[in-house]
Formats: sequence, structure tokens, C-alpha cells
Amino acid sequence: MRDDSRLPTSPGFWRSPLRGPWFTSVLGLVLLLGITVLFLTGLVSYAAYNPDLSPVNDKTPDKGILGFYLFAWPTDPHWLYRVDQGVHVTLGITLIPVLLAKLWSVVPKLFTLPPARSIAHALERISLLLLVGGALFEFTTGVLNVQLDYVFPGSFYPLHFYGAWVFFAAFVAHAVLKTPSAVRNLRRLREEGEPVASRGPAAGQELVSPRPDAPTVSRRGALWFVGGGSLLLFVTTAGQSFDGLLRRTALLAPHGGADPGSGPNGFQINKTAAYAGIDTAETDEDAWRLVVTGRTGTLRLSRAQLRELPLHSSALPIACVEGWSTSDQWWRGVRLRDLAALVGYDDDPPDVFVESLQRHGAFRHAALRANQVADPRSLLALYVNGEPLTPDHGHPARVIVPAAPGVLNTKWVIRMTFGETR
Repeated sequence: MRDDSRLPTSPGFWRSPLRGPWFTSVLGLVLLLGITVLFLTGLVSYAAYNPDLSPVNDKTPDKGILGFYLFAWPTDPHWLYRVDQGVHVTLGITLIPVLLAKLWSVVPKLFTLPPARSIAHALERISLLLLVGGALFEFTTGVLNVQLDYVFPGSFYPLHFYGAWVFFAAFVAHAVLKTPSAVRNLRRLREEGEPVASRGPAAGQELVSPRPDAPTVSRRGALWFVGGGSLLLFVTTAGQSFDGLLRRTALLAPHGGADPGSGPNGFQINKTAAYAGIDTAETDEDAWRLVVTGRTGTLRLSRAQLRELPLHSSALPIACVEGWSTSDQWWRGVRLRDLAALVGYDDDPPDVFVESLQRHGAFRHAALRANQVADPRSLLALYVNGEPLTPDHGHPARVIVPAAPGVLNTKWVIRMTFGETR
């Protein structure tokens, strides 16, 4: 069949002089390291939810053997989740230009004919489709989640979780096959512009156009352009993990603007009281009661009665799955282990099931492990930075636990059941 250079199946269709084994290999090795870090930090983030503790924490109930690595989430260091999720989201966004450049550099392979020259070649093409499709799916859903744009069908948690496993399996298979040749290419093609043919055959040579256009930029110049794009995304995203002036640089983050309000409660929030459907009549000092249930029965405590209990302070951040976090805030309230002692758990505080006044949305309920309850920094907070909580920060009372994801630091708490996680 005649080779028609007007069709993408023809090598002559792809005219860019930038494509070649050196350019593709550099991008591939950057992604090899970056995506491995993304996958590991994503697994750690999933473990932080303690999904094996309770169905209310588990957004992927059919995970089966994919939950083999799960472990009881620690409370030390107290900034653990803040760093892990900040790295996960910031690195993911920073790698977008590298991923797009890599896909651009190998796009001719997707149109190669015949589609399969052998069974092995067919399997390689299928794995490549899974790799490309998985990468686009994971990065797209991740960015949409960070921007709080849930336009995809179903819940983000299982979609991103199962998609990550499919993508990473294809990624590992591709890395095993291609990393050795990528390293060889970089060693052999150190001098930009030297014809590949003069050195003998090299993996990826099929990416070189047989009739390239005149170059307008060198391959190293193109890499600097990709790196500049990544740097720009890093600068406009990383600030969401900090407070003050740095947060204002996070232009691409949904929480990158000024903190809500000012004063002691003037730090970042996720769900507002209005979004959660909180009725001010229910949180009024005279109406609200905290129901605490345990081994010896049930107590109903007003906010005034909670203030009469021994109060303690903890300096802890709030860190969210979308990647944003605050610096340490000073929280003051009743220790969770002291509440457990009120209902019969003096020396051995158990797991606890926490319920909120929140009307809709995920994590209206959450379960905490015994080690989280026992930590002396874990509080049912009544104050922050010396002032009572505002409605948006969880008034009349909220949970704050070191190293826990923000959604497990339940706001507008109405009931705590010790020794039960449902």
C-alpha cells in the first residue's frame, strides 16, 4: 500500500525534528522517578483514612487484595499527612508538562501499522494503550479533585484508587521494558544533533522523522521549555501548603486566595457551615449537647459542662486531600482519652465512632483508632488560637487529631461512641 504522508500512519506525517530517542528518554526517566513517588504517596494517603477500621472510612469497599499494605495510621510526626499529601498533589501538577511532552514525543507509535506484528508486539501495544489512557485518567481526575470539580461519574475515591493500580501496573511493565534502553540512549546520544544513524541502531530510532522540518529550537531548548512549564505550575501550586504570603502564590489551587476572614479563626477551611447544612438553632449554647456513649452508659454534655472539664492545648495543622494545609494552629479543648474515661475507659481508650450535625456530603461520620484517641494531643476542640470556634471551623465542637486527614477531624460533633466504629 502506498505510503501517504498526509496520514498519521505514515512516518512522513510527523515532521518535528525534536522527536527522537534522547528527548523521549530524558522525559521518560523524569517520569519514572516522579510517578513512582506519586504512587507511593497516594498509597500512604489512602492508608491515612484507616479504611480497614470502619466501613464509614472505606470509600473502596471492594478493594480485596489491593489493600494488602494497609496499616494502623500513626499520630507521629504530627505533620505526616500534611507533607505526604502536599507532595502528592504538588508533584502531580508539576509533572503535567513532562507527561504531555512525553506523550507528544511518542505519539507516532500509536499510529504505527500494522497494529500487531506478533503476539508480543500486540501485548506491548495493549500495555501502551493502558499506560497512556491510565496516565490521562489519573492526572485528569486528580486535577479535577484538587479544583473541586466533580464532573466525572461516580465517587473520586474508587475511581482514582482503582485507576492508579491499573495505570501503575502498565507503568511498571513499560518501565521494565524501556528503562535499560532509555539509559543506553542517554549515554550514546550525549552530543545534541549528532545523527543517530552514525552511531548504529538505537532504541527509539523509529521516532526520528525521515523528512524533518528545519529546527527552530534544540532538543535541550525544548526540555528547558518543558521544565519552565513545570516550574511555573510548581510556583503557582506549592503555596497552598503554607499560610500567609506563600498561599497567595497558589493561583491554580482552589484555596489559593486570601484566608477566610481575619483574626484567630482566619485560616483555611474546606466545608462551610452553610454547605454542610448546619442549623444555628442546633448549635446554640442552650440547645446543643454532646452525646458520649461507652462501657458505663451515656452522658449528655453541654458546652458549658465541657468547659468545666480539664482543658488542654495542642499545636496541630489541618491538611486536606486536595493538597492544601495550614500551619500549626493552637487548639484547646477536652482530650479524647478524657472523654473515653468518663464512660468507663480509664486506662485503655478504644476506637471511637464520631458523628456530625452535617446534613450531606462524605464523612458526616468518621472512625478513629485507639492510638489516635489515646494520643494526648487529640482533642475535642472548643477554641482555636485563643478564641471560640466559628461556625465554619466547627462550632460548637470539633475533633482535631495529629497526622490525620482533614476529613477525619470531624466538625460540628454531636455524638461520640467509644468502643464502636460501625
